[in-house]
Amino acid sequence: METKSVKRVFEKLLDSTDVTLNGESPWDIKVHNPQFYQRTLNQGALGLGESYMEGWWDCQKIDVFIDKILRANLGDKIKKSKLLMLKMFFLKFLNYQTKKHSLEVAEKHYDLSNELFQAMLDSRMNYTCGYWKEAKTLEEAQRAKLKLTCDKLLLKPGMRLLDIGCGWGGFAKFAAENYGVSVVGVTISKEQCHYAQKVCEGLPIDIRFQDYRDIQEKFDRIVSLGMFEHVGHRNYATYMKVVSHCLVDDGLFVLHTIGDNVTEVPNEWITKYIFPHGMLPSAQLIGKAIEGLFVMEDWHNFGTDYDKTLMSWHENFEKAWPTLKSQYDERFYRMWNYYLLSCAGNFRARSVQLWQIVLSKNGLAGGYQAPR
Repeated sequence: METKSVKRVFEKLLDSTDVTLNGESPWDIKVHNPQFYQRTLNQGALGLGESYMEGWWDCQKIDVFIDKILRANLGDKIKKSKLLMLKMFFLKFLNYQTKKHSLEVAEKHYDLSNELFQAMLDSRMNYTCGYWKEAKTLEEAQRAKLKLTCDKLLLKPGMRLLDIGCGWGGFAKFAAENYGVSVVGVTISKEQCHYAQKVCEGLPIDIRFQDYRDIQEKFDRIVSLGMFEHVGHRNYATYMKVVSHCLVDDGLFVLHTIGDNVTEVPNEWITKYIFPHGMLPSAQLIGKAIEGLFVMEDWHNFGTDYDKTLMSWHENFEKAWPTLKSQYDERFYRMWNYYLLSCAGNFRARSVQLWQIVLSKNGLAGGYQAPR
């Protein structure tokens, strides 16, 4: 198809949005390479993200642009390629999150450099959604999230807590210092492990470089903040069985995860460039995985708070870029910029959610009152 014809198809798709090609609004896209139209129509999310990384188009407000095209359901109007359909088929049967493959996301993303994440995140290095109910800053939102999570766990002094996917140790340190618990934190990121061990030194915290599938001990409470997105649907049952086995009979488990409204193939651009083998769980898949193992005590959605969190991270990243750019090239800058802003747009459009789910093994006697 000729470039002009493809451009007209693209413009027709945008008719249902408030986005104009080469327009003057900050959410309009400026196209520099006419091949952009065919590439995006053929490859969808992957083509859109890659072409931005390569400088084929620009936009002042990528977050607003993404919000607008998602609310118009443009993805449903673009015919899925045969390659994508084939990937969706194999995704149902192949396990991309084995112990060996799981290490790839740590090496490619979480081990990028502690300096990058220190510049972008809050002082405790929380790389999960903050809780903005009463917060005005990222620092306040992340502390509120940590307190909310601890309160949902009904932590008491002397309890033993397992933190699956402990990151840089922020939650483990907060729980030990403020609630008097001992913590075992596991991560498959070497950079995170070394950092967390130093941060938590002197506290009753054991940070381990360990896969969740190798945990055998018993704990009063278990928490997982922003790690379940890396588990993969082929491993959900195994994951929940491990948690059930490690949790005492009257224990509680808090699962904090991004969730998808539907069960579908992951965003190809995100899985290629940001989180290898990542997959967002749907409510259906989580429900199936916990059936027969847990009682669902509470399901809390505060996905719109991730929009604010991501925009705060992006602001910090922009401020730090003059210092960081000596370590990264322009392509990385565009990739990271697109990652943060496109994800913010996804949460703003309510295409994805942030769930905190409280689970017990047998149901708490007298019921459970969830803090908010």
